[in-house]
This record gives sequence, C-alpha cells and structure tokens, in this order.
Amino acid sequence: MKNSIVGFSLFFLLSSFVLVSDDKYRTVSHKGFSRGEKLTYLVHYGFINAGEATVELNKELHTLNERACYKVEIKGKTIGLITTTFDVDDSWTSYIDTAAMIPHQFARKIKENSYRKEEITTFDHLKKKAVVKSVTGTEAEVKKDFTIPANVQDMVSGYYFIRTLNFDQYKPKDTIKVDGFFEDKVYQMKIVYKGKEKLQTKFGRIQTAILSPIMPENALFDGRDAISFYVSDDINRVPVKIEARMFVGSIELDLIDHKGLQGKFARR
Repeated sequence: MKNSIVGFSLFFLLSSFVLVSDDKYRTVSHKGFSRGEKLTYLVHYGFINAGEATVELNKELHTLNERACYKVEIKGKTIGLITTTFDVDDSWTSYIDTAAMIPHQFARKIKENSYRKEEITTFDHLKKKAVVKSVTGTEAEVKKDFTIPANVQDMVSGYYFIRTLNFDQYKPKDTIKVDGFFEDKVYQMKIVYKGKEKLQTKFGRIQTAILSPIMPENALFDGRDAISFYVSDDINRVPVKIEARMFVGSIELDLIDHKGLQGKFARR
C-alpha cells in the first residue's frame, strides 16, 4: 500500500461546476473557507485509533504562474500500536489558485515503512501541461511531461474545490464527473450525491451531504461505493466524517478539532 487512506480519499473530493472568466482561467466563487483554517482528523481502524491527519490553509498568499495562490499543507501519520506493522508519515502540499481553484504546484513526501518517495508536479493550465519530478528511495530523479485536461485537480485542490459547491442543486443519485491528475495519470472519476443526513459528531448532531465516488475494481476497497464522505451542509462544507469499507476491515476518519471556520455547523 504505497499511499495512505487519507491521501487516497482526498483525491475523490472533486467536482466540476464553475463560472468561466475572460482571461482563460475559470472563476469559482466561494465563502466557505479562509486563510488560517486548520482541521484535524482522527483515523479509526475498527476500535483502534490508527492515525491522525491535519489540513491547514496557510495564512499567507503565494504567487505561482503570476497568480495568487493559497498554500495548503496536509499531513497524515499512523499512531499507536499500528505503527509496528504499518508506519506512515506522509505530507502533501498544494498551491491553489485563489480565483480558479486549480493547482499550480503539488508536492508530496511519502514515508511508509521503508518506502520513500518525493514528488513535485508543476501545472501549466493554459498550455494544458504538467511536469512531474520524482525521486523514489535512492534512485535518480525522474522527470516526465504530461498532457492534462482543462481545470484538472490534484488530491488537495479537489478537497477545497468541493467546498465551493451548493449541495441544494443536486438530487439523490445525481452523478458528478471530474478529471483529476495523480502521480502519472489523468483519472476521470464519478461521484454520486446520495442526499442528506443528520450525523452525530463530536460537535453535536450536524446536517451533512453524503458523497460517494464510484470505485474501479481494486484490491483495496470493497465495492464500487466503498467510500462515503459526510460533508457539513452549511457555509463551511467541511468533511466531518469519511467511511471506507476495505477488504481487510473498515476505516473511519472523524473531524476532532477545527479552528478558523467561517461559521457554525448546521444543526437543522
């Protein structure tokens, strides 16, 4: 398992409803997050606390490709007894266009048991090109060029892009199609909107929207609808819970701490 459940899950938090601007970059309006926000998740494997993850939006703006960008850092690591068999300490960083909500650069550092990998992907959305530089273990650096579709997302930018959506525009069983780029491939994914549900959380009973990516056949997840995201149905649109059915058991990610949210969670 070369990528942790946190990173794999985040990739599917993508969508495709936007406005188009005159300078060849789209414009996506949002009010649900701002600089300085930090979210903390606890990963459960059955009754075991197996890992922690943080998602932090840097307080400073950055400039890439002459565009203002958010800097988002996600860190995930295993904790407790599970580290004796599966020791993870991964990080992902994305520079996300503040207006278009697309990535200009994506980096990841993977430390999973003895496996090591560092990778930087640079996006040129106007030319529809991506350049990936990666180093695995002690091997020499590899550089590859790829053609990408318009407004393609990485796993981190997609996490924030979904928070710009108004879930009231969907009906249960509606399917959202999206292009995402990860490692060396463009993926066309489908995400099913399953409706709304009140969910009991650490922060009380919260109104959520449920999203489920249609999974391809694989040796990790159990079924095409194995992953469910519970996203707060309010101005924040924060994933408060992620459930994943795997062949070796079920994993859950629960939001346990937050700061810098734009508003209170919906409890209607």
